[in-house]
Amino acid sequence: MRAYFQMFAGYNAWANHRLHAACAMLDEADYKAERGAFFGSIHGTLNHLIVTDRMWLARLRGETLPPHGLDAVIFHDLATLREARSHEDAALSSHVAALTDEQLAGVFRWTRIADGSVVTQPMWATLTHLFNHQTHHRGQVHGLLSQAGIDPPSLDLPVFQKASGLGFIA
Repeated sequence: MRAYFQMFAGYNAWANHRLHAACAMLDEADYKAERGAFFGSIHGTLNHLIVTDRMWLARLRGETLPPHGLDAVIFHDLATLREARSHEDAALSSHVAALTDEQLAGVFRWTRIADGSVVTQPMWATLTHLFNHQTHHRGQVHGLLSQAGIDPPSLDLPVFQKASGLGFIA
């Protein structure tokens, strides 16, 4: 399991980097334009992802959650957001790399912000949700980039696996 989640942490960072690079091709007005997405704009959606990743990393480390709501805009420009995203991805990758298979199989408890319910599940299930959540919202941004006239990059897992050598036999 450890190698599986290390691959997803690497994929997550790779996909975020590619998506943010595509977003940099937009002017600020198009980047921040209301597009009818759940978090409004490309900028709002990317902020949601970093807010939730910071919450998840705090949970995983046993730290106090950041004080932001799920729709908070904590970065007001793409350049600052990209830099923070890079640091967040590195921190998440480092945390995942330190986990053992025993820890991944172990019980993890966390509290949902939306309704205050306590969730008890294996750590691997929690990480699966974290990476799936990223993929879900990256997909939304991918579509929003198309609406804005930008050809979005491929974010397919096999493209990452081939580029990184993970999951391919030569």
